[in-house]
Amino acid sequence: MRRRTPPPPSPLPQRDGVDPVRVRLPAEGAWDTVRAYLVERLSGAAAGVVAGMFDAGLIVGADGRAVPPEAAYAPGTYVWFHRELPAEVPVPFPLEVVYRDAHIVVADKPHFLATTPRGSHVTETALARLRRELGIPTLGAAHRLDRLTAGLVLFTVRPEERGAYQTLFSDRRVRKEYEAVAPYDPSLALPRTVRSRIVKERGVLAAREVEGEPNAVSRVELIEHRTDRAADRAAALGRYRLLPATGQTHQLRVHLNTLGVPILGDPLYPVVTGPVPDGDFRRPLQLLARELEFTDPVTGAAHRFRSGRTLAAWSAYGEWAGQ
Repeated sequence: MRRRTPPPPSPLPQRDGVDPVRVRLPAEGAWDTVRAYLVERLSGAAAGVVAGMFDAGLIVGADGRAVPPEAAYAPGTYVWFHRELPAEVPVPFPLEVVYRDAHIVVADKPHFLATTPRGSHVTETALARLRRELGIPTLGAAHRLDRLTAGLVLFTVRPEERGAYQTLFSDRRVRKEYEAVAPYDPSLALPRTVRSRIVKERGVLAAREVEGEPNAVSRVELIEHRTDRAADRAAALGRYRLLPATGQTHQLRVHLNTLGVPILGDPLYPVVTGPVPDGDFRRPLQLLARELEFTDPVTGAAHRFRSGRTLAAWSAYGEWAGQ
């Protein structure tokens, strides 16, 4: 089996905790110049923007030198540049570090903060924030939480060890416990294990269950229930412990919705109401990654971490519902 040659190290430093964009020129193509390829590749940017980046010397090769606009196309070579990012609305909640050693950082992420740069969320992400605040440019995410979900996320300090920690999750050797607040249904028999097949199509906001071999397994337990009032309305609420054995996109949100008790504050299940707009921090999704437990693949240490966050709809339902 032929080994893939790793790319050369970036000649550009990070900016605001965000890595530069790395582009490898395809082995086959009819472009005469690097500029012609990038104009086609960066189709979302006007040709004038790309030209301006070349003129300003913002596109560099592996030696760190600016690539001239007329540089001939060379298949297989790399170029780097920083994207010009629009201003992002700051997420006004703290990102707490619950554990740190020479190998890992465990952070307690707030609602509305993405784990890693993606789409319109780049500098306002847990990874970029931690790189800036801890001064660890090599920090990488071992797994991800949805932007709307709060709780524990594991990051790695050394790039060469990241694969070992990612394998913990892909091999299901991490015990993950979540907590959710959702409607209480006295006719729903719990605890139970939910098994289904979930598919998430690119470009479609919500995942869905389909016929077929189950690829998503979740144990659902009721911790406690009570009735709260807000705006003269009574709400029967349950606090649930969720133990996913698999990690499909939106798995826990889909499974609780299937049981008829969709998680409070969910903009996708049971009805897609659209993504939460930037700057709207009302009624956060009441889902929390409460615990992570695993044996460290590098040090052999037994780790168990617990989030210190509370779900607002349980601690103060009236305030959460009235926000």
